[in-house]
Amino acid sequence: MSRPLRSLEGSAPAELRLADVERLYPRYSGPGPRYTSYPTVPVWSDTFDARDHEAALRAIDPARELSIYAHVPFCHSLCHFCACNRVITRDPELPKRYLEAIEAEVGLVASMIDGRPRVGQLHWGGGTPTHLDPGQLERLFESIASRVEILPDAELSVEVDPRVTTEAQVDTLARLGFNRLSLGVQDTDRRTQEAIHRIQPFEQTLALTEAARARGLTGINYDLVYGLPHQTVGSIARTLDHVLSARPDRIALYGYAHVTWVAKQQRGFERGDLPDPSRRLALFLEASGRLLDAGYRWIGMDHFALEDDPLTQALDEGTLRRNFMGYITRVGTDVLAFGPSAISQLGDAYVQAEKGLDAWMDAAREGRLPTALGHRLTKDDVARRHLIERIMCMGRVEASELRERFGAAFH
Repeated sequence: MSRPLRSLEGSAPAELRLADVERLYPRYSGPGPRYTSYPTVPVWSDTFDARDHEAALRAIDPARELSIYAHVPFCHSLCHFCACNRVITRDPELPKRYLEAIEAEVGLVASMIDGRPRVGQLHWGGGTPTHLDPGQLERLFESIASRVEILPDAELSVEVDPRVTTEAQVDTLARLGFNRLSLGVQDTDRRTQEAIHRIQPFEQTLALTEAARARGLTGINYDLVYGLPHQTVGSIARTLDHVLSARPDRIALYGYAHVTWVAKQQRGFERGDLPDPSRRLALFLEASGRLLDAGYRWIGMDHFALEDDPLTQALDEGTLRRNFMGYITRVGTDVLAFGPSAISQLGDAYVQAEKGLDAWMDAAREGRLPTALGHRLTKDDVARRHLIERIMCMGRVEASELRERFGAAFH
């Protein structure tokens, strides 16, 4: 089997043969680091405490543009493939207490930064941010916007679950200035949806997509996952038929992570039909090939975007970057993160908040930074992080660039 795949630079197609890849794939099919950061979170230390966190905040250059992330941990029901930090609840009081705590956390952090932070990117993830009702969405936005300057060209994005997101919530998000919506789709096959405990007819996804576009949220992303129970090349092709009919601006094609020590509910998949490495690879090649054939450009490791999307332009210009919020187009921005388990990137330091909802809320309401873990990067860390990011974003590294930037020998 072979399929012509467009290279990262969009030059002449290169022939990618499944047989060749299958010979290499077993060397890389085992568990590996999740490089949302370097060094990765498991090696950070709890000796990095609130005093170190405060010092990193006070060292922020007020002239630099910042990104902000807010983690909304709530979901109505548990998707069995998910290993995110989430709280399954229908208790109406929990979101109210969460909003009080995040207001306190934002206020505390803002008081430690010199000047009014300038924000070029705001992202809400979860969990399910649209677990919050329209009034609560507005309150969350104001708790942040009242303490920062959101730049006129800022990218405001939010992750939504089409099963629970209403047109009233979309109206609110549009009025607040959000311009990007990321819809969790995963797979449209009924059997796979039943296995992962997420029944979501594609008509529901399409209706939300159309409602968002009608209100000016023109940047639409779909999240897909390959490697889920019962997926076949045929079923993922049918999922792509649905997805391509909606023509989202971006598509994230993630590999399912089987991490039963984090997400115990995944253990049930082991009695089902998880694709083996060979079929998992075939699923990835089928999906990526279909997207390339449909005119999408391959962005980094696991994203695809239309030709006129800012991610594609950043790829062509060599300015594509990746941080805890995914692939980004704005260069050199620190990340202020709020909410339980949220991760900030502050100059040469990483900081993660308390993961437990109660522990995080208690600290915020008591006027304490909810610091759980952190790491201050060494010069060697910074150089290695740069190399890893270049591989993840541009698919290449250059020894001369490393020497010029860091004075280090490439080997």
